[in-house]
Amino acid sequence: MTTLVTSTDTLTRDALAVLQPGFLGTTAPDWLLRRIGEGLSSVGLFGRNIDSPEQLAALTERLRAERGDLLVAIDEEGGDVTRLEVRHGSSFPGNYALGEVDDLDLTRAVARELGRRLAECGVNLNWAPSADVNSNRDNPVIGVRSFGADPELVARHTAAYVEGLQSAGVAACTKHFPGHGDTAVDSHLSMPRIDVDLDTVHARDLLPFRAAIAAGSKSVMSAHILLPALDPNRPATLSPQILTGLLREELGYEGLIVTDGMEMQAIASTYGIERGSVLAIAAGADAICVGGGLADEETVLRLRDALVAAVRDGELPEERLADAAARVRGLADWTLRARGASEPGAASQEGTAPGTAIGLVAARRALRVTGGAEPLRDAPYVAAFTPVANIAVGDETPWGVAAELERLLPGTETGSYNSAGIAGTDTSDLVGKVLAAAGGRTVVAVVRDLHRHPWMADAVDSLLAVRPETVVVEMGVNEAEPRGALHIATYGAARVCGRAAAEVIAGRRD
Repeated sequence: MTTLVTSTDTLTRDALAVLQPGFLGTTAPDWLLRRIGEGLSSVGLFGRNIDSPEQLAALTERLRAERGDLLVAIDEEGGDVTRLEVRHGSSFPGNYALGEVDDLDLTRAVARELGRRLAECGVNLNWAPSADVNSNRDNPVIGVRSFGADPELVARHTAAYVEGLQSAGVAACTKHFPGHGDTAVDSHLSMPRIDVDLDTVHARDLLPFRAAIAAGSKSVMSAHILLPALDPNRPATLSPQILTGLLREELGYEGLIVTDGMEMQAIASTYGIERGSVLAIAAGADAICVGGGLADEETVLRLRDALVAAVRDGELPEERLADAAARVRGLADWTLRARGASEPGAASQEGTAPGTAIGLVAARRALRVTGGAEPLRDAPYVAAFTPVANIAVGDETPWGVAAELERLLPGTETGSYNSAGIAGTDTSDLVGKVLAAAGGRTVVAVVRDLHRHPWMADAVDSLLAVRPETVVVEMGVNEAEPRGALHIATYGAARVCGRAAAEVIAGRRD
Protein backbone atom coordinates (compact mmCIF):
# COMPACT_ATOMS: atom_id res chain seq x y z
CA MET A 1 0.00 0.00 0.00
CA THR A 2 1.24 3.49 -0.85
CA THR A 3 2.31 5.54 2.17
CA LEU A 4 0.69 8.96 2.17
CA VAL A 5 3.07 11.86 2.39
CA THR A 6 0.45 14.57 2.01
CA SER A 7 -2.01 15.77 4.62
CA THR A 8 -5.67 14.87 4.49
CA ASP A 9 -6.51 18.52 3.80
CA THR A 10 -4.16 18.62 0.80
CA LEU A 11 -5.52 15.33 -0.52
CA THR A 12 -9.10 16.56 -0.18
CA ARG A 13 -8.28 19.85 -1.92
CA ASP A 14 -6.66 17.99 -4.81
CA ALA A 15 -9.68 15.71 -5.11
CA LEU A 16 -11.99 18.73 -5.25
CA ALA A 17 -9.67 20.49 -7.71
CA VAL A 18 -10.09 17.84 -10.40
CA LEU A 19 -13.90 18.00 -10.40
CA GLN A 20 -15.91 20.11 -12.86
CA PRO A 21 -19.45 19.91 -11.42
CA GLY A 22 -22.66 21.60 -12.45
CA PHE A 23 -25.48 22.98 -10.33
CA LEU A 24 -29.12 23.98 -10.61
CA GLY A 25 -30.46 27.50 -10.93
CA THR A 26 -29.29 30.88 -12.18
CA THR A 27 -27.61 31.90 -8.93
CA ALA A 28 -24.80 30.14 -7.11
CA PRO A 29 -26.08 27.83 -4.35
CA ASP A 30 -24.47 28.08 -0.92
CA TRP A 31 -23.06 24.56 -1.09
CA LEU A 32 -21.17 25.38 -4.28
CA LEU A 33 -19.64 28.52 -2.79
CA ARG A 34 -18.53 26.55 0.26
CA ARG A 35 -16.85 23.87 -1.86
CA ILE A 36 -15.06 26.50 -3.94
CA GLY A 37 -13.69 27.87 -0.70
CA GLU A 38 -12.51 24.36 0.20
CA GLY A 39 -10.60 23.79 -3.04
CA LEU A 40 -13.06 23.23 -5.90
CA SER A 41 -11.30 24.81 -8.87
CA SER A 42 -13.85 24.48 -11.69
CA VAL A 43 -17.57 24.84 -12.30
CA GLY A 44 -19.54 23.74 -15.36
CA LEU A 45 -22.44 25.79 -16.73
CA PHE A 46 -25.42 24.53 -18.71
CA GLY A 47 -28.47 26.09 -20.32
CA ARG A 48 -30.43 25.82 -17.07
CA ASN A 49 -27.97 28.28 -15.47
CA ILE A 50 -28.38 31.07 -18.03
CA ASP A 51 -31.12 33.65 -18.54
CA SER A 52 -29.17 36.50 -20.12
CA PRO A 53 -25.60 37.74 -20.63
CA GLU A 54 -26.06 40.18 -17.76
CA GLN A 55 -27.28 37.48 -15.39
CA LEU A 56 -24.46 35.17 -16.45
CA ALA A 57 -21.84 37.87 -15.85
CA ALA A 58 -23.25 38.47 -12.36
CA LEU A 59 -23.21 34.73 -11.66
CA THR A 60 -19.57 34.26 -12.67
CA GLU A 61 -18.59 37.37 -10.71
CA ARG A 62 -20.18 35.89 -7.61
CA LEU A 63 -18.38 32.59 -8.14
CA ARG A 64 -15.03 34.35 -8.51
CA ALA A 65 -15.60 36.28 -5.32
CA GLU A 66 -14.80 32.93 -3.67
CA ARG A 67 -11.86 32.09 -5.92
CA GLY A 68 -10.37 34.53 -8.41
CA ASP A 69 -8.77 31.88 -10.62
CA LEU A 70 -11.87 29.68 -10.90
CA LEU A 71 -12.32 27.84 -14.19
CA VAL A 72 -15.86 28.46 -15.43
CA ALA A 73 -16.60 25.99 -18.21
CA ILE A 74 -19.44 25.76 -20.70
CA ASP A 75 -20.49 23.57 -23.63
CA GLU A 76 -20.90 26.36 -26.20
CA GLU A 77 -20.18 24.93 -29.63
CA GLY A 78 -22.39 27.42 -31.44
CA GLY A 79 -24.77 26.03 -34.02
CA ASP A 80 -27.06 23.31 -32.72
CA VAL A 81 -25.30 23.06 -29.34
CA THR A 82 -25.72 26.36 -27.53
CA ARG A 83 -25.99 27.26 -23.87
CA LEU A 84 -25.61 31.04 -24.14
CA GLU A 85 -28.69 31.20 -26.39
CA VAL A 86 -30.44 28.02 -25.35
CA ARG A 87 -33.89 29.65 -25.33
CA HIS A 88 -33.70 31.28 -28.75
CA GLY A 89 -31.08 29.47 -30.81
CA SER A 90 -27.52 30.42 -31.63
CA SER A 91 -26.31 33.54 -33.44
CA PHE A 92 -23.49 31.41 -34.87
CA PRO A 93 -23.66 28.53 -37.32
CA GLY A 94 -21.96 25.35 -36.16
CA ASN A 95 -18.94 23.46 -37.39
CA TYR A 96 -20.66 21.73 -40.33
CA ALA A 97 -21.61 25.06 -41.88
CA LEU A 98 -18.10 26.44 -41.36
CA GLY A 99 -16.59 23.34 -42.92
CA GLU A 100 -18.89 23.70 -45.92
CA VAL A 101 -17.69 27.26 -46.52
CA ASP A 102 -14.08 26.12 -45.93
CA ASP A 103 -12.67 29.57 -45.22
CA LEU A 104 -10.18 29.36 -42.36
CA ASP A 105 -10.28 33.08 -41.71
CA LEU A 106 -14.04 32.88 -41.33
CA THR A 107 -13.83 29.95 -38.90
CA ARG A 108 -11.18 31.76 -36.91
CA ALA A 109 -13.27 34.95 -36.80
CA VAL A 110 -16.44 33.12 -35.71
CA ALA A 111 -14.57 31.34 -32.91
CA ARG A 112 -12.93 34.58 -31.82
CA GLU A 113 -16.26 36.41 -31.62
CA LEU A 114 -17.86 33.53 -29.75
CA GLY A 115 -14.91 33.54 -27.35
CA ARG A 116 -15.23 37.28 -26.86
CA ARG A 117 -18.86 36.90 -25.83
CA LEU A 118 -17.99 34.10 -23.44
CA ALA A 119 -15.17 36.12 -21.90
CA GLU A 120 -17.47 39.12 -21.42
CA CYS A 121 -19.75 36.85 -19.39
CA GLY A 122 -16.88 35.53 -17.28
CA VAL A 123 -16.53 32.11 -18.96
CA ASN A 124 -12.92 31.06 -19.51
CA LEU A 125 -13.11 27.39 -20.62
CA ASN A 126 -15.22 26.22 -23.55
CA TRP A 127 -15.82 22.48 -24.06
CA ALA A 128 -15.36 22.98 -27.81
CA PRO A 129 -14.59 22.46 -30.64
CA SER A 130 -15.67 19.03 -31.79
CA ALA A 131 -12.75 17.64 -33.78
CA ASP A 132 -14.60 14.44 -34.69
CA VAL A 133 -14.49 13.37 -38.35
CA ASN A 134 -18.11 12.54 -39.19
CA SER A 135 -17.15 9.47 -41.22
CA ASN A 136 -20.34 7.59 -40.35
CA ARG A 137 -23.23 9.35 -42.10
CA ASP A 138 -25.67 7.71 -39.67
CA ASN A 139 -23.90 9.06 -36.57
CA PRO A 140 -26.70 10.00 -34.16
CA VAL A 141 -24.75 12.32 -31.86
CA ILE A 142 -22.04 14.13 -33.90
CA GLY A 143 -23.45 15.06 -37.32
CA VAL A 144 -23.48 18.83 -37.82
CA ARG A 145 -21.28 19.25 -34.74
CA SER A 146 -18.40 18.08 -36.95
CA PHE A 147 -16.67 20.19 -39.58
CA GLY A 148 -17.25 17.32 -42.03
CA ALA A 149 -16.18 13.89 -43.20
CA ASP A 150 -12.80 14.84 -44.70
CA PRO A 151 -10.01 14.47 -42.09
CA GLU A 152 -7.82 17.15 -43.67
CA LEU A 153 -10.69 19.66 -43.71
CA VAL A 154 -11.63 18.86 -40.11
CA ALA A 155 -8.00 19.21 -39.04
CA ARG A 156 -7.41 22.64 -40.53
CA HIS A 157 -10.72 24.05 -39.23
CA THR A 158 -10.17 22.57 -35.78
CA ALA A 159 -6.83 24.38 -35.59
CA ALA A 160 -8.38 27.64 -36.82
CA TYR A 161 -11.17 27.37 -34.27
CA VAL A 162 -8.75 26.74 -31.41
CA GLU A 163 -6.66 29.74 -32.47
CA GLY A 164 -9.69 32.02 -32.74
CA LEU A 165 -11.25 30.98 -29.45
CA GLN A 166 -8.04 31.23 -27.45
CA SER A 167 -7.17 34.62 -28.97
CA ALA A 168 -10.19 35.87 -26.98
CA GLY A 169 -8.72 34.53 -23.75
CA VAL A 170 -10.97 31.48 -23.52
CA ALA A 171 -9.36 28.04 -23.32
CA ALA A 172 -10.44 25.54 -25.98
CA CYS A 173 -11.29 21.93 -25.13
CA THR A 174 -10.91 19.87 -28.29
CA LYS A 175 -13.16 16.81 -28.26
CA HIS A 176 -13.92 13.85 -28.29
CA PHE A 177 -10.52 12.10 -28.23
CA PRO A 178 -9.60 9.86 -30.02
CA GLY A 179 -12.62 10.53 -32.27
CA HIS A 180 -16.38 9.95 -31.97
CA GLY A 181 -17.21 10.35 -35.65
CA ASP A 182 -17.50 6.70 -36.70
CA THR A 183 -20.16 5.68 -34.20
CA ALA A 184 -23.76 4.59 -34.72
CA VAL A 185 -24.48 4.76 -30.98
CA ASP A 186 -24.87 7.82 -28.76
CA SER A 187 -22.54 7.50 -25.76
CA HIS A 188 -25.09 9.39 -23.67
CA LEU A 189 -27.16 6.20 -23.93
CA SER A 190 -24.71 3.27 -24.18
CA MET A 191 -21.13 2.37 -25.05
CA PRO A 192 -20.19 2.88 -28.73
CA ARG A 193 -17.65 0.51 -30.27
CA ILE A 194 -15.50 1.44 -33.27
CA ASP A 195 -13.99 -1.55 -35.05
CA VAL A 196 -11.34 -0.10 -37.33
CA ASP A 197 -7.63 -0.81 -37.65
CA LEU A 198 -4.88 1.30 -36.15
CA ASP A 199 -3.86 2.76 -39.51
CA THR A 200 -7.37 4.14 -39.99
CA VAL A 201 -7.38 5.67 -36.51
CA HIS A 202 -4.13 7.50 -37.22
CA ALA A 203 -4.92 8.56 -40.79
CA ARG A 204 -8.50 9.64 -40.10
CA ASP A 205 -9.51 10.22 -36.49
CA LEU A 206 -6.28 11.48 -34.92
CA LEU A 207 -5.42 13.98 -37.64
CA PRO A 208 -7.60 16.81 -36.22
CA PHE A 209 -6.28 16.22 -32.70
CA ARG A 210 -2.71 16.48 -33.92
CA ALA A 211 -3.67 19.80 -35.54
CA ALA A 212 -5.33 21.01 -32.34
CA ILE A 213 -2.27 20.14 -30.28
CA ALA A 214 -0.04 21.97 -32.75
CA ALA A 215 -2.38 24.97 -32.50
CA GLY A 216 -1.96 24.99 -28.72
CA SER A 217 -5.32 23.68 -27.52
CA LYS A 218 -5.29 24.17 -23.76
CA SER A 219 -7.44 21.12 -23.08
CA VAL A 220 -8.68 17.94 -24.72
CA MET A 221 -11.84 16.02 -23.85
CA SER A 222 -11.92 12.23 -23.92
CA ALA A 223 -14.62 10.11 -25.53
CA HIS A 224 -16.60 7.33 -23.89
CA ILE A 225 -15.96 4.94 -26.78
CA LEU A 226 -14.45 1.48 -27.01
CA LEU A 227 -11.79 1.32 -29.70
CA PRO A 228 -10.28 -2.20 -29.64
CA ALA A 229 -7.41 -1.24 -31.96
CA LEU A 230 -6.11 0.95 -29.11
CA ASP A 231 -7.55 -0.77 -26.04
CA PRO A 232 -9.81 -3.83 -26.25
CA ASN A 233 -10.88 -3.64 -22.61
CA ARG A 234 -11.60 -0.08 -21.55
CA PRO A 235 -13.23 2.97 -23.16
CA ALA A 236 -10.93 5.86 -24.01
CA THR A 237 -11.85 7.88 -20.92
CA LEU A 238 -10.63 5.06 -18.67
CA SER A 239 -7.74 3.79 -20.78
CA PRO A 240 -4.09 4.37 -19.78
CA GLN A 241 -3.07 3.19 -23.26
CA ILE A 242 -5.15 5.95 -24.88
CA LEU A 243 -4.87 8.88 -22.47
CA THR A 244 -1.29 8.38 -21.30
CA GLY A 245 0.31 6.16 -23.92
CA LEU A 246 -1.24 7.75 -27.02
CA LEU A 247 -2.24 11.30 -26.09
CA ARG A 248 0.51 12.17 -23.63
CA GLU A 249 3.46 10.11 -24.81
CA GLU A 250 2.96 9.50 -28.53
CA LEU A 251 1.25 12.78 -29.47
CA GLY A 252 3.21 14.79 -26.91
CA TYR A 253 0.21 16.58 -25.44
CA GLU A 254 0.94 18.47 -22.21
CA GLY A 255 -2.32 20.34 -21.55
CA LEU A 256 -5.37 19.47 -19.48
CA ILE A 257 -7.27 16.24 -20.22
CA VAL A 258 -10.97 16.51 -19.36
CA THR A 259 -13.44 13.63 -19.38
CA ASP A 260 -16.76 13.77 -21.14
CA GLY A 261 -19.71 13.76 -18.74
CA MET A 262 -19.27 10.89 -16.31
CA GLU A 263 -23.00 10.45 -15.79
CA MET A 264 -23.40 9.47 -19.45
CA GLN A 265 -24.60 5.88 -19.64
CA ALA A 266 -21.48 4.63 -21.46
CA ILE A 267 -19.71 5.08 -18.11
CA ALA A 268 -22.43 5.30 -15.47
CA SER A 269 -24.19 2.06 -16.41
CA THR A 270 -21.00 0.03 -16.80
CA TYR A 271 -18.59 1.35 -14.15
CA GLY A 272 -20.58 3.81 -12.06
CA ILE A 273 -19.49 7.42 -11.71
CA GLU A 274 -17.34 6.94 -8.61
CA ARG A 275 -15.41 3.98 -9.96
CA GLY A 276 -15.29 5.57 -13.40
CA SER A 277 -13.83 8.79 -12.01
CA VAL A 278 -11.08 6.96 -10.12
CA LEU A 279 -10.18 4.94 -13.21
CA ALA A 280 -10.19 8.06 -15.39
CA ILE A 281 -7.74 9.96 -13.17
CA ALA A 282 -5.55 6.86 -12.87
CA ALA A 283 -5.58 6.50 -16.67
CA GLY A 284 -4.32 10.05 -17.18
CA ALA A 285 -7.36 12.34 -17.11
CA ASP A 286 -6.94 15.54 -15.08
CA ALA A 287 -10.51 16.80 -14.72
CA ILE A 288 -13.82 15.03 -14.22
CA CYS A 289 -16.77 16.58 -16.02
CA VAL A 290 -20.02 15.88 -14.17
CA GLY A 291 -23.16 17.94 -13.83
CA GLY A 292 -25.13 17.66 -17.03
CA GLY A 293 -27.53 15.32 -15.25
CA LEU A 294 -26.16 15.09 -11.70
CA ALA A 295 -25.92 18.60 -10.32
CA ASP A 296 -25.95 18.49 -6.54
CA GLU A 297 -23.61 18.63 -3.58
CA GLU A 298 -24.01 14.93 -2.84
CA THR A 299 -22.48 14.04 -6.22
CA VAL A 300 -19.48 16.29 -5.58
CA LEU A 301 -18.90 14.77 -2.15
CA ARG A 302 -19.28 11.21 -3.45
CA LEU A 303 -16.66 11.79 -6.14
CA ARG A 304 -14.31 13.66 -3.79
CA ASP A 305 -14.50 10.87 -1.24
CA ALA A 306 -14.07 8.16 -3.88
CA LEU A 307 -10.84 9.77 -5.09
CA VAL A 308 -9.49 10.22 -1.56
CA ALA A 309 -10.35 6.62 -0.66
CA ALA A 310 -8.67 5.34 -3.83
CA VAL A 311 -5.44 7.10 -2.85
CA ARG A 312 -5.61 5.76 0.69
CA ASP A 313 -6.25 2.24 -0.60
CA GLY A 314 -3.31 2.42 -2.99
CA GLU A 315 -5.51 2.14 -6.09
CA LEU A 316 -4.78 5.69 -7.25
CA PRO A 317 -1.22 6.99 -6.84
CA GLU A 318 -1.30 10.22 -4.86
CA GLU A 319 1.24 11.77 -7.22
CA ARG A 320 -1.16 11.14 -10.13
CA LEU A 321 -3.95 12.99 -8.32
CA ALA A 322 -1.56 15.79 -7.38
CA ASP A 323 -0.38 16.07 -10.98
CA ALA A 324 -3.98 16.25 -12.24
CA ALA A 325 -4.83 18.99 -9.73
CA ALA A 326 -1.69 20.91 -10.70
CA ARG A 327 -2.71 20.83 -14.37
CA VAL A 328 -6.14 22.23 -13.48
CA ARG A 329 -4.52 25.05 -11.54
CA GLY A 330 -2.05 25.60 -14.37
CA LEU A 331 -4.87 26.17 -16.84
CA ALA A 332 -6.53 28.52 -14.37
CA ASP A 333 -3.28 30.52 -14.25
CA TRP A 334 -3.26 30.73 -18.06
CA THR A 335 -6.78 32.13 -18.11
CA LEU A 336 -5.76 34.86 -15.67
CA ARG A 337 -2.86 35.86 -17.89
CA ALA A 338 -4.94 35.60 -21.06
CA ARG A 339 -7.77 37.75 -19.68
CA GLY A 340 -5.90 40.98 -20.30
CA ALA A 341 -4.07 39.88 -23.43
CA SER A 342 -6.99 38.75 -25.63
CA GLU A 343 -7.60 40.22 -29.07
CA PRO A 344 -10.79 42.18 -29.84
CA GLY A 345 -13.67 40.22 -31.33
CA ALA A 346 -14.55 40.35 -35.01
CA ALA A 347 -18.04 41.65 -35.77
CA SER A 348 -17.78 41.67 -39.55
CA GLN A 349 -15.66 40.39 -42.39
CA GLU A 350 -14.23 42.13 -45.42
CA GLY A 351 -16.69 42.20 -48.31
CA THR A 352 -19.82 42.37 -46.15
CA ALA A 353 -22.01 45.25 -45.10
CA PRO A 354 -20.50 47.25 -42.24
CA GLY A 355 -21.65 45.90 -38.89
CA THR A 356 -23.03 42.65 -40.28
CA ALA A 357 -22.65 40.06 -37.53
CA ILE A 358 -20.02 37.46 -38.34
CA GLY A 359 -22.41 34.61 -37.49
CA LEU A 360 -24.92 35.79 -40.09
CA VAL A 361 -22.13 36.28 -42.63
CA ALA A 362 -21.10 32.67 -42.10
CA ALA A 363 -24.66 31.30 -42.21
CA ARG A 364 -25.40 33.08 -45.49
CA ARG A 365 -22.20 31.82 -47.08
CA ALA A 366 -22.89 28.25 -46.00
CA LEU A 367 -26.25 27.97 -47.77
CA ARG A 368 -26.53 25.65 -50.78
CA VAL A 369 -29.60 26.47 -52.88
CA THR A 370 -30.95 24.16 -55.58
CA GLY A 371 -33.87 25.00 -57.87
CA GLY A 372 -35.19 28.13 -59.51
CA ALA A 373 -38.48 28.76 -57.76
CA GLU A 374 -39.55 32.38 -57.39
CA PRO A 375 -39.39 33.88 -53.89
CA LEU A 376 -42.60 33.67 -51.91
CA ARG A 377 -44.73 36.81 -51.64
CA ASP A 378 -47.44 35.41 -49.38
CA ALA A 379 -47.15 33.84 -45.95
CA PRO A 380 -46.48 30.08 -46.23
CA TYR A 381 -47.24 27.15 -43.98
CA VAL A 382 -44.11 25.68 -42.38
CA ALA A 383 -44.24 21.93 -41.70
CA ALA A 384 -41.37 21.04 -39.36
CA PHE A 385 -40.60 17.32 -39.52
CA THR A 386 -39.02 16.79 -36.14
CA PRO A 387 -36.73 13.87 -35.22
CA VAL A 388 -35.81 13.06 -31.64
CA ALA A 389 -33.05 15.47 -30.60
CA ASN A 390 -29.84 13.96 -29.30
CA ILE A 391 -29.02 14.78 -25.69
CA ALA A 392 -26.05 17.01 -26.52
CA VAL A 393 -28.31 19.29 -28.56
CA GLY A 394 -31.31 19.00 -26.26
CA ASP A 395 -34.93 19.62 -27.11
CA GLU A 396 -35.32 22.97 -25.36
CA THR A 397 -33.63 25.05 -28.07
CA PRO A 398 -35.99 26.11 -30.88
CA TRP A 399 -34.96 25.45 -34.46
CA GLY A 400 -36.38 25.87 -37.96
CA VAL A 401 -37.34 28.79 -40.20
CA ALA A 402 -40.86 29.69 -39.07
CA ALA A 403 -39.92 32.47 -36.63
CA GLU A 404 -37.57 34.05 -39.16
CA LEU A 405 -40.13 33.76 -41.98
CA GLU A 406 -42.77 35.38 -39.78
CA ARG A 407 -40.65 38.52 -39.65
CA LEU A 408 -40.31 38.62 -43.42
CA LEU A 409 -43.74 37.25 -44.33
CA PRO A 410 -46.18 38.11 -41.53
CA GLY A 411 -48.90 35.54 -41.10
CA THR A 412 -46.59 32.55 -41.52
CA GLU A 413 -47.90 29.60 -39.54
CA THR A 414 -46.19 26.38 -38.52
CA GLY A 415 -46.86 22.87 -37.29
CA SER A 416 -44.55 20.18 -35.91
CA TYR A 417 -44.75 16.57 -37.11
CA ASN A 418 -42.91 13.46 -35.93
CA SER A 419 -42.94 9.70 -36.43
CA ALA A 420 -45.37 8.99 -33.57
CA GLY A 421 -48.25 6.85 -34.75
CA ILE A 422 -46.73 6.03 -38.13
CA ALA A 423 -47.02 2.34 -38.99
CA GLY A 424 -44.08 1.24 -41.13
CA THR A 425 -43.66 3.73 -43.97
CA ASP A 426 -47.31 4.73 -44.20
CA THR A 427 -47.15 8.48 -43.73
CA SER A 428 -50.43 9.25 -45.50
CA ASP A 429 -52.15 10.41 -42.33
CA LEU A 430 -49.27 12.71 -41.46
CA VAL A 431 -49.21 14.23 -44.97
CA GLY A 432 -52.96 14.66 -44.84
CA LYS A 433 -52.61 16.66 -41.65
CA VAL A 434 -49.99 18.89 -43.27
CA LEU A 435 -52.18 19.56 -46.30
CA ALA A 436 -55.23 20.26 -44.19
CA ALA A 437 -53.31 22.73 -42.03
CA ALA A 438 -51.68 24.41 -45.03
CA GLY A 439 -54.86 24.98 -47.00
CA GLY A 440 -53.94 26.86 -50.16
CA ARG A 441 -50.64 28.19 -48.84
CA THR A 442 -47.26 27.10 -50.12
CA VAL A 443 -45.70 24.49 -47.84
CA VAL A 444 -42.17 24.92 -46.54
CA ALA A 445 -41.04 21.47 -45.35
CA VAL A 446 -38.23 21.73 -42.81
CA VAL A 447 -36.23 18.55 -42.18
CA ARG A 448 -33.20 17.51 -40.19
CA ASP A 449 -30.98 14.61 -41.32
CA LEU A 450 -33.48 13.41 -43.92
CA HIS A 451 -31.20 10.53 -44.92
CA ARG A 452 -31.38 9.06 -41.39
CA HIS A 453 -35.17 9.02 -41.09
CA PRO A 454 -37.10 6.96 -43.67
CA TRP A 455 -40.46 8.16 -42.34
CA MET A 456 -39.40 11.74 -42.93
CA ALA A 457 -38.15 11.09 -46.47
CA ASP A 458 -41.36 9.24 -47.34
CA ALA A 459 -43.51 12.06 -45.96
CA VAL A 460 -41.63 14.71 -47.93
CA ASP A 461 -41.82 12.69 -51.15
CA SER A 462 -45.55 12.11 -50.66
CA LEU A 463 -46.05 15.79 -50.01
CA LEU A 464 -44.12 16.73 -53.15
CA ALA A 465 -46.26 14.37 -55.25
CA VAL A 466 -49.28 16.48 -54.32
CA ARG A 467 -47.61 19.87 -53.92
CA PRO A 468 -44.58 19.98 -56.25
CA GLU A 469 -44.09 23.68 -55.46
CA THR A 470 -43.14 22.77 -51.88
CA VAL A 471 -39.94 24.33 -50.56
CA VAL A 472 -37.63 21.93 -48.69
CA VAL A 473 -35.12 23.16 -46.11
CA GLU A 474 -32.57 20.60 -44.85
CA MET A 475 -31.11 21.76 -41.53
CA GLY A 476 -29.05 18.68 -40.71
CA VAL A 477 -26.37 16.68 -42.50
CA ASN A 478 -27.02 17.20 -46.21
CA GLU A 479 -26.69 13.62 -47.50
CA ALA A 480 -30.01 13.15 -49.32
CA GLU A 481 -30.72 14.21 -52.91
CA PRO A 482 -32.22 17.74 -53.22
CA ARG A 483 -36.00 17.72 -53.25
CA GLY A 484 -38.64 20.36 -53.92
CA ALA A 485 -39.09 23.31 -56.25
CA LEU A 486 -36.55 25.05 -54.04
CA HIS A 487 -34.14 23.10 -51.85
CA ILE A 488 -32.02 24.92 -49.27
CA ALA A 489 -29.30 23.17 -47.26
CA THR A 490 -28.29 25.22 -44.22
CA TYR A 491 -25.75 22.75 -42.76
CA GLY A 492 -27.09 23.27 -39.26
CA ALA A 493 -30.22 24.22 -37.33
CA ALA A 494 -29.01 27.31 -35.45
CA ARG A 495 -31.36 30.29 -35.40
CA VAL A 496 -28.98 32.19 -37.65
CA CYS A 497 -29.13 29.36 -40.22
CA GLY A 498 -32.92 29.63 -40.19
CA ARG A 499 -32.65 33.34 -40.78
CA ALA A 500 -30.36 32.87 -43.77
CA ALA A 501 -32.75 30.31 -45.29
CA ALA A 502 -35.79 32.53 -44.67
CA GLU A 503 -34.08 35.36 -46.55
CA VAL A 504 -33.76 33.14 -49.61
CA ILE A 505 -37.35 31.87 -49.38
CA ALA A 506 -38.74 35.40 -49.12
CA GLY A 507 -36.23 36.91 -51.54
CA ARG A 508 -35.29 39.71 -49.17
CA ARG A 509 -33.59 40.59 -45.90
CA ASP A 510 -35.09 42.49 -43.00
